[in-house]
Amino acid sequence: MTAMTPEFLPGLRLSRILYEEAVRPLLDKEYQGLRYAAARVGAGSEVLGFDTARSPDHEWGPRLELFLTPEEAAEHGAELRRLFRERLPKEVRGWPTHFHHEDPDDPVGLMRPTDGPVNHRVSVGDVHGWLTEWLGSGAGALVGAGPRDWLAMPQQRLAEVTGGAVFHDGLGTLTEARRRLAWYPDEVWRYLLACQWQRIGQEEAFVGRCAEVGDQLGSAVVAGRLVRDLMRLCLLLGRRYAPYSKWLGSAFGRLPVAERLTPSLLGALGATEYREREAHLCDAYEAVAGLQNEAGLAEWVDPSRRGFHGRPFLVLGADRFARALAAKVTDPVLRGLPLSGGVDQWSDSTDFLGLLGPGRAAIDALG
Repeated sequence: MTAMTPEFLPGLRLSRILYEEAVRPLLDKEYQGLRYAAARVGAGSEVLGFDTARSPDHEWGPRLELFLTPEEAAEHGAELRRLFRERLPKEVRGWPTHFHHEDPDDPVGLMRPTDGPVNHRVSVGDVHGWLTEWLGSGAGALVGAGPRDWLAMPQQRLAEVTGGAVFHDGLGTLTEARRRLAWYPDEVWRYLLACQWQRIGQEEAFVGRCAEVGDQLGSAVVAGRLVRDLMRLCLLLGRRYAPYSKWLGSAFGRLPVAERLTPSLLGALGATEYREREAHLCDAYEAVAGLQNEAGLAEWVDPSRRGFHGRPFLVLGADRFARALAAKVTDPVLRGLPLSGGVDQWSDSTDFLGLLGPGRAAIDALG
């Protein structure tokens, strides 16, 4: 970057300035009548609204996604990329539009001043192709997207497609795609909620069982897993796609329930004794169970803590909520699947989730 670091601007604002002051004037002059959409969507903390002054150290800066029809993207894509290399301003509000790779083997670009052509971050493509690349073929088709397509789409990717900002949409296809992908169909939503409660039900007694055999570390680790699952469950109930781990707490903190629930979750994580850990978890279970009942997505279930099969452990009995939700799912495809959920309910590997194909194959193999 320049010798003096410019004032930080949220990335979405910087991208809007890039579009309005640089890209749009070029298109208006050189490609009059071209129909396109301009947006900042996809990867990047700014798309989710979590960027800070720390973000400019890699792949952050004046960026833009430009979408044409498939035919015009094929015809004009290379010309447009060349036009932007030659004609984009060298900086926007003090932030360079040129991205330099310090290491040829490292794909991460860093903003650097340049006197030559701009190695810009204005991509050119079409909506269908981009959605297929980002979410899989089901999202690319959209109209034909079925339950398995939805289960194969990682929530992080869905958040990246539906987040960010659209600055102009002369095609209408990007706006329509974002509308369709804004949240799960109700049947898929109930199924995923059932699966999330099922995850909690499978491990809630392990906090006590580990402690009973003297494994305080194991008890704490299981409690941490349950806290994470409760946070993701709250995001599901709040109709918010869960981002990956770096931003999970930030996304959870924006939910209305966060202020009430955070002390219990932090208490469970910070407890050094089992009984204290159990009490905080049960407080959290009951609060989230109340939210589930208030949502009206299934029959009311008693949200009180209870013993676990005569053992001296207090749990919620989260499987009861899973069964109540599953009973309301009528889609034959979903009813034929085990309560294992979507791809990011049974894998948190960024590399695996980013491949899309293996995730879809695994969903298809379930039944």
